[in-house]
Amino acid sequence: MTITPRHKSHDLLDGPGRAPARAMLKAVGFTDEDLARPLVGVANTWIEIMPCNYHLRRLSERVKAGIRASGGTPIEYNTIAVSDGISMGTEGMKASLISREVIADSIELVARGHLFDAVVALSGCDKTIPGTVMALARLNLPSLMLYGGSIMPGTFQGHDVTIQDVFEAVGKYSAGKMTDAELHDLEDHACPGPGACGGQFTANTMAIAFEFLGISPMGMNGVPAMDVHKDDVAFKCGRLVMDLLRNDLRPRKIITRKSIENAIAAVATTGGSTNAVLHLLAVAREAGVRLTIDDFDKINRKVPLLADLKPGGRFMAADLYAAGGTTLVAKRLLDAGILHPDQPTVTGRTIGEEARTATETPGQQVLRPLSNPIKPTGGQVILKGNLAPEGCVVKVAGHSMMTFRGPAKVFDREEDAFAAVKARQIKAGDVVVIRYEGPAGGPGMREMLGVTAAIVGEGLGDSVALLTDGRFSGATHGLMAGHVAPEAIKGGPIAAVKNGDMIVFDVAKRRLDVELSQKEIKARLKKVKQPAPRYTSGVMAKYARHVSSASEGAVTS
Repeated sequence: MTITPRHKSHDLLDGPGRAPARAMLKAVGFTDEDLARPLVGVANTWIEIMPCNYHLRRLSERVKAGIRASGGTPIEYNTIAVSDGISMGTEGMKASLISREVIADSIELVARGHLFDAVVALSGCDKTIPGTVMALARLNLPSLMLYGGSIMPGTFQGHDVTIQDVFEAVGKYSAGKMTDAELHDLEDHACPGPGACGGQFTANTMAIAFEFLGISPMGMNGVPAMDVHKDDVAFKCGRLVMDLLRNDLRPRKIITRKSIENAIAAVATTGGSTNAVLHLLAVAREAGVRLTIDDFDKINRKVPLLADLKPGGRFMAADLYAAGGTTLVAKRLLDAGILHPDQPTVTGRTIGEEARTATETPGQQVLRPLSNPIKPTGGQVILKGNLAPEGCVVKVAGHSMMTFRGPAKVFDREEDAFAAVKARQIKAGDVVVIRYEGPAGGPGMREMLGVTAAIVGEGLGDSVALLTDGRFSGATHGLMAGHVAPEAIKGGPIAAVKNGDMIVFDVAKRRLDVELSQKEIKARLKKVKQPAPRYTSGVMAKYARHVSSASEGAVTS
């Protein structure tokens, strides 16, 4: 099936009545020939503040060249981005998840306002990736998303390092295990250039998820940011969007229940970030696909953990690319009978056809064979119980603790918990509880990498558990339960917990409980005095009023 390529832009540009629009476009350099071609929006998330998106101007030029070579007229526009890694541990981190909604809204508004015929979205850091895809699902124009790619590893004291190592070094420094000079040396070498965080943290997790979803071309997101082939990939994406336009292949034909299950399976087998739960729930909602938090656990139960990737493993995203890349992961899942092979992708081929093209680098150790998985089940589990009636997410890749019982150390802000860790007030056997950091309560559901990394850095990673109604970075590892729902500000049971209450994690039974009766929990909740809103105006207050539970993807409505 085909459509008229200028199916939208003809209303914007054609006929005598549209002369004013044409005149304004000619003022910035467009010609009559340009305006007679399909208009393709190039939604760029370039920003100067972080390595993740810093190189996207270069890639956008190659995307635009590909569009022109295939008969289209590219029009680049920009949106915002917030760096998780830079804002982590500060009040600024509350802006991160909120930015996902603003990114999606702004891309949608510009495309609707200027009647683009198709869109290519360029993403880099954590929230730009789902934000761009949420917008594409809303617009439902022929479109695709290209991820800018992973940073290369840094080198410190003769071994590869990532930003995860720097966060954990803060804990080592506090514990007297690292000197000022060593910390500064690590800081200088952990991030050697452009690209998003190098492990299977949130950015690379979502990049691989969206290749499996089909909205990004298989194998192209995985090309590292500064690899010589990345410019070629960008040019091909410019050409590819014109094929999508001519063939009228749109996101809602690609984003289906089965393709989302493929994406979840990819996250499970690579030990990906818990943030994938939030983001895939949000994308499913925008595409009109029914998905619940329980679906993640069902899929993780049947998918083996195969990728030995940081933060729980040894290797980085660039190593996976060298081993055979995303296509090799797809081939593993195809051979396991887990992949839905008939799902379409933006390349015009099915994901099964893409998987069959895989090549494996001889001797690679990054992606295990099906006969020798790291674990027989996936990297994430969903726990419920009297502390999380709507559920919470635990990442089990990279640690072996399946049960934990300990007294609560309760904090109402991330900063207070971090101060306690630095002061060495957290002891082996404790369960750290951080609340009022949820989607509405934060607002913005901050990630807790500063706290979790400091705990690991102090050598407590195997002897302390943590739970929060906030989020975790993809670089977090250890027994950590995030997205506890309902959140404290909404009257969730986490608001009733007091210092010393015994908390029990039972991963095998999928339970998270506090050893209190329902009667006691209810009685305590009636006495809870909720904190005053931290923001009463502006975007933060607006978000807090409209955001849904984490169990529903923390979307606004």
